[in-house]
Amino acid sequence: MQAKKRYFILLSAGTFVVLLFYLGGLQFRASRSQSRREAHSSRNGLQHSGGPEHYWPRFPDALRPFVPWEQLENEEYNMHTSPRQKRDANASVYKGKKCRMESCFDFALCKKNGFKVYVYPQQKGEKIAESYQNILAAIEGSRFYTSDPSQACLFVLSLDTLDRDQLSPQYVHNLRSKVQNLHLWNNGRNHLVFNLYSGTWPDYTEDVGFDIGQAMLAKASISTENFRPKFDVSIPLFSKDHPRTGGEKGFLRFNTIPPLRKYMLVFKGKRYLTGIGSDTRNALYHVHNGEDVVLLTTCKHGKDWQKHKDSRCDRDNAEYEK
Repeated sequence: MQAKKRYFILLSAGTFVVLLFYLGGLQFRASRSQSRREAHSSRNGLQHSGGPEHYWPRFPDALRPFVPWEQLENEEYNMHTSPRQKRDANASVYKGKKCRMESCFDFALCKKNGFKVYVYPQQKGEKIAESYQNILAAIEGSRFYTSDPSQACLFVLSLDTLDRDQLSPQYVHNLRSKVQNLHLWNNGRNHLVFNLYSGTWPDYTEDVGFDIGQAMLAKASISTENFRPKFDVSIPLFSKDHPRTGGEKGFLRFNTIPPLRKYMLVFKGKRYLTGIGSDTRNALYHVHNGEDVVLLTTCKHGKDWQKHKDSRCDRDNAEYEK
């Protein structure tokens, strides 16, 4: 019995010693690992306070916005940019591509008289599409409108800039010289330019045909490469039949899902058999069901559309014409 007791005591003591060595080794390895982290942090400019449990790395470079404008001039970025994209990004319309509110907008004009919008008087003989007339009429009918340019904080052109497709009958010629001759233009500062269409099929580059300078751009389908964050405004593409104001009350009511409406999604437009937008337009038929989702496209776009005609064109054209 005594032998068993002595044996048990020796075994317990041996186990305790081994455990001490094991815990000591863990602590030693942890301290060495911590020393390496601290040395690495000091070399890379990282700081921490307190013990290991309070180790919070502070990164020298904060997260930057998606595709910052400075990156457009970066050599590595330009290596992956096509020549056409470079031409479009450097087109005359975007000479002020680094504009932001704090650098290209004069807030002093707004502080003096409040937020007032001035619309240039319409020039004799200048054609203005109904869509742009509706925009100007909506501004002139608002409480922000002023007919005195000396009281204005924001300026809007009476020259129609909505449709800058040279193939369009609404295209305004010689817009570059007409804008530059405006005595209040001031390189576009505190101006807002509206645009729905720019460029010509099939490429549709984003050049509106004149240098907008420091003007803000309210544009449909603007690319991320040319959009100036917190300065430009992305607007939807609306048809010339879109009502200026008002409209019917919404059909959505509390707990009425889906809403009480016959059609959930409707689109009618060109197919774009080639060029920019063709991949998207040519795939719309996958979503079209002819019931609550109606997406109608026609291949009749451009003078040589029949050269690019595919097997679905006749059917799509017939549905489009209904």
